Amino acid sequence: MVHTARRSVADGLVVGTSGNVSVRVGGLILVTPSGVPYDRLRPGDAVGVDLEGHQVLGDLAPTSELPMHLTVYRTSRARAVVHTHAVHATAVSTLVDRLPPVHYMAASMGGQIRTAPYATYGTEELAENVRRALRDRTGCLLRNHGTLTYGDSLDQAYDRTAQLEWMCRLWLTASSVPGHSPTLLSAAQLDAAGRQLREYGQQGHGGQGQGQQGHGEPGHGQPG
Repeated sequence: MVHTARRSVADGLVVGTSGNVSVRVGGLILVTPSGVPYDRLRPGDAVGVDLEGHQVLGDLAPTSELPMHLTVYRTSRARAVVHTHAVHATAVSTLVDRLPPVHYMAASMGGQIRTAPYATYGTEELAENVRRALRDRTGCLLRNHGTLTYGDSLDQAYDRTAQLEWMCRLWLTASSVPGHSPTLLSAAQLDAAGRQLREYGQQGHGGQGQGQQGHGEPGHGQPG
């Protein structure tokens, strides 16, 4: 978890103490603490809570976004959650209710990515907005805020965050060309890509296909 948190800073997905990471271990949810810069974060700083949010491990206060993380664990098969303030994704969250389908990798997260309506950070209202935006998806944008993705592991959740940020950057770049609009994929095209992505990877050779809803995604690279 500490490695993933530091990686998000190194990759430019968070600044300072923004963003947070969590992972489920049995009935325990380990989360990053509130207000601790990631370059100072140590494994012993992890905070453990149960699914009701009662702190059972650690001396530091948990992330202020704990309600959002807990809601994801209660309503999905998530084993890990990554929340960032990635620049391009946050910019897109201010512009559209859904990320326009500019690339077939949206299918790897279940389809066109929704934007959860704005609510004050750390509130149950925001957690509920995120729950709705994640219906049949493994990632979403948070209006004027950032991103949230989940997966079977921290690596998978993080890779989905990186992929989402890349797609947002792609759409912003294509949309900035004067006199042109990006070509978008249809729902049928996304569905077809999703079916093919489920079979992508080293099937039967110790690897896994990508899947849409948390079934092993080989890095944040793209098939090709």
